Parts: sequence; C-alpha cells; structure tokens
Amino acid sequence: MGLAGGIHPTAIVHPAARIGVGVSVGAYSVIDEHVEIGAGTSVGHHCVITGRSRIGRENRIFHFCSIGEEPQDKKYDEEATRLEIGDRNTIREYCTLNTGTAQDSGVTRVGCDNWIMAYVHVAHDCVVGDHTVFANNATLAGHVHVGDWAILGGFTGVHQFCRVGAHSFCGVGTVLLQDLPPFVICAGNPAVPRSINAEGLKRRGFSPDSIAAIKRAYKLLYRNGLSFDQARTQIADLVLAVPELAPLASFLAESGRGVIR
Repeated sequence: MGLAGGIHPTAIVHPAARIGVGVSVGAYSVIDEHVEIGAGTSVGHHCVITGRSRIGRENRIFHFCSIGEEPQDKKYDEEATRLEIGDRNTIREYCTLNTGTAQDSGVTRVGCDNWIMAYVHVAHDCVVGDHTVFANNATLAGHVHVGDWAILGGFTGVHQFCRVGAHSFCGVGTVLLQDLPPFVICAGNPAVPRSINAEGLKRRGFSPDSIAAIKRAYKLLYRNGLSFDQARTQIADLVLAVPELAPLASFLAESGRGVIR
C-alpha cells in the first residue's frame, strides 16, 4: 500500500481512539473518537473511520474507504450502533461499510479473512462470515447475511433481508431477491440457480462422496419437479446419513424470503 508504518503527520487521529501496536495510518485519513483498531492493521490514505467501529488485527484497508459511517436508513435517529470487523481482512479502495440500526441487533459484522474488492458496499445490520470474496461493486442492502466462503461476482446486488449461503457463488451482475442456498451457483437478474459449486467444494476439501450427496440434494430442490416443501422435507431426511447436508437443511427450514427457484 506504500505506507511506511506509523501515523502520517497529516492524518487526524482522535486522542481517545484506541490504536494497536504496529498500526499504520496514511496521509489525510481521519480516525474518530470511538474507533478501535487492532495491532498490525494498515489504513490507507484519505480514509475515514468513524462511528463506534471496532477493527481487528492485521487488516489491510486501502485508500478512500468510509468505514463506520451512519446507516443509510431513514429510521436511523443517531442511536449508538456499531460496526465490528474481524482479523486479516483485505478491504480495497472506495469501500463503504456502515454501522447497524436499532431496528435490528444494532451492529454490522464482518468476520475474518475476507477479500473485499473496490467499491463494495456493506449496509447496516449485515452479517458477513469468514473467507468470503466480494468482487468489485458487489452491494449488500440492509440486514443481509452472507455465509462463510461465499463468493459474490462483480456488480452483484443483494436485496435487504436476504441470506447468501455458505460456499455459494454468484455470477457477475447477479441480482438476488431471495435467499441463495449453501453450495449453489446462481446468476442472472433476477438470480436463477445453475448448479452446485463443485469446484469450490473440491478446493475446500469436500470429499467426492459429500459432493455427490450435495448434487443429489440440488436435484431434489431444483430438478425433480418437487414443491419447495417436498424438497425441503426429503433433504432433511437425508441429514442423518449425510451430515454435510445439515447446513442446507437448516438454511431451507429457516428461510424467510424464500429461496431462488
């Protein structure tokens, strides 16, 4: 990132901000009063980190990011809501991550080891897991939950209150208006299912038998002409024999907006 370490003389860091050992802050960046930044994190030039934001260790926040700003929600009334970011995330240029609202848990959460590319927006009350990839211009509306290892292609847009399942994959320009189940690849506007994320599962150590079972569950959900309730019941019945299907069965049982079909 071109930072030599330490706090640049032109940066403005509030004396009450909690800055860990080895944090670097680039030129003209602003760190406000209620911010906590963990050891070894680097903040680029011209960033603003504000609100009640807690950022973990060894994150890389590139130039021109806005972190912890008020939620873009008309109901927000200056409540003391928060943003929490874990460890070892990469957050590229011009990203915006907002705090939560009192209408939800009051906190926006981003986990660890995520790769968040330029111009990504994470809105209020979102919950992002670990090891995700958000390509350029991916956008989460409010209250979205994204599971571990999910990948959002460039210009993906996710409607508020949707859930994106673990190990799923959204193609470029996808618009998600309903929940995307774990393991599923989708694309289109609106999104439609394409297949399971077999290559991603192989890379993450899923066995051939587990992948074959996930394929069978996918066919129950999308290819066998079953209703959603019928498919959900049959997949739940398979969990005892195939524990790898438990996240999918739970996801289908808890879906509020319905899943893409």
